[in-house]
Amino acid sequence: MTPAKVRLTFPSELVRRPVIGELVRRFDVLPNIRRADVNDDVGWIVCELDGSPDRVGKAIAWMEEVGVHVDRLEHPLES
Repeated sequence: MTPAKVRLTFPSELVRRPVIGELVRRFDVLPNIRRADVNDDVGWIVCELDGSPDRVGKAIAWMEEVGVHVDRLEHPLES
C-alpha cells in the first residue's frame, strides 16, 4: 500500500476539534504529518495517510463531510 499524500485545511470552527485523533480511532488510518501550521483562524497539515485503500478513502470522505478541505498531493512536501 502506498500512503495517500494530502493537504488538509481546517476552517476556524474545526481548528480545536481533534479531527486527526478521530480519524485514527474511526478508520484505523495512520497519519504521518510532514508539515503543519495552525492558528486560531485556520490550520493546515500536509501528511501521508497510511492504511488500506478502502479505509483511507472512507477517512477522506468523512473529513470532507465534517468540513475539512482535502487536496491530494503528488509529493509529500507540497504545500
